[in-house]
Amino acid sequence: MKNIILNTDSYKASHYLQYPPKSEYVSSYIEARGGDYDKTLFFGLRAFIKEYLLKPITQADIEEAEAIMTAHGLPFNKEGWQYILDSYNGYLPLEIWAVEEGTLVPLKSPLLQVVNTDPKVPWLTSYLETALLRAIWYPTTVATLSYSIKEIIRDYLEATSDNVEEQLPFKLHDFGARGVSSEESAMLGGMAHLINFKGTDTLSAIVGAKRYYGADMAGFSIPASEHSTMTSWQRDGERDAYANMIKQFGSKGKIFAVVSDSYDIYNAVSNIWGKELKEQVKQSGATLVIRPDSGEPKEIVLEVIKRVYEAFGGYKNLKGYIVLDDSVRIIQGDGVDKQAIKEILEALKNEGFSTENIAFGMGGGLLQAVGRDDFRFAMKASAICVDGEWRDVYKDPITDSGKRSKRGRLALSKDFETVRVEELGERENLLKPVFKDGKLLKDYTFDEVRSKTWE
Repeated sequence: MKNIILNTDSYKASHYLQYPPKSEYVSSYIEARGGDYDKTLFFGLRAFIKEYLLKPITQADIEEAEAIMTAHGLPFNKEGWQYILDSYNGYLPLEIWAVEEGTLVPLKSPLLQVVNTDPKVPWLTSYLETALLRAIWYPTTVATLSYSIKEIIRDYLEATSDNVEEQLPFKLHDFGARGVSSEESAMLGGMAHLINFKGTDTLSAIVGAKRYYGADMAGFSIPASEHSTMTSWQRDGERDAYANMIKQFGSKGKIFAVVSDSYDIYNAVSNIWGKELKEQVKQSGATLVIRPDSGEPKEIVLEVIKRVYEAFGGYKNLKGYIVLDDSVRIIQGDGVDKQAIKEILEALKNEGFSTENIAFGMGGGLLQAVGRDDFRFAMKASAICVDGEWRDVYKDPITDSGKRSKRGRLALSKDFETVRVEELGERENLLKPVFKDGKLLKDYTFDEVRSKTWE
């Protein structure tokens, strides 16, 4: 599936025959046209460039594409692809400008602009729309969702905690690997989440951050149980299952999580953890993280925290909110989405409990329950050069003004104003050259991307 010639929509194959005579260059851009958050957190371009654009097409790729396209009922531009192979050793003659990854960009701003660099292949720019748009909209949407949740959690920490910056990076944990459509999706979405937080169980994201952004270790996890390991002790062995978790993982300074609702979450919290194993938990020097995994999240979390506080105690911080004893915390990973997190934190705050007491895990809601239309992502041609003359290209449908596209070769000023390149003057263009003719022009580390979201 790595043949870039086939990484497109079928109808694109016929477009090389549709441009005006003497067409030389086509310039296109990607933007988020709308959404329920006023900015998007741009991320993912370098992974796509390194995986797909730094690898040349081959003669075998051309032959494969020709066979499939013609049998599929489409014309195939073999001459054009052969020209790219012969003249550029298979590297695509394109130039890409983009905002720096990790930048929060207002909606309706160009995030990226791409143009062919050889006048013999003006069709190439839009041919890459399918692959390039998909490479941008998905990780950017996940990154934006994760960031918006980070803002919610930050607000509640600032209201109820004395340790905001220490607590925040581990308050939303990625549980989404099994809930996405592919390992590549898990990697891209998981990386996007990790520019906002440091907790994940999506190993593909760790590998991707290392491979594409040079991260030594982008995220962390802890030993944790699942229902199969707990229920294998059977119901009458529930206490022994929990005691084994303390024995295996309960050393000083360590953290481990135990799903505790295989049977009766309230009995597990109040009696098994809160009485029978209470002293073992406290004497271990570790932090036990109790995980409810069923029921209505807001009600269950509040009841569990109340029972934990009754059993283990705690203290009031400087802001007057209850913090549980350091030996125990809660994580809620079932039924969690952006709205649920806000409702749970509001309920805890109203009952006098600090946000310090809880972390959240999100699975498919974080990495899979997103779509291109969440922020109405689109890639559109905005200019074409015909016989040496640049012309505006745009659409302006009378039935939907929201689909009106931009005109001309674009720039994005430092105050996020979209202007034509010729109107930029001395102002800095936030669209920086990042790729040209098979070469990555600018690279940076995962920590550099992440640092922008914490500025």
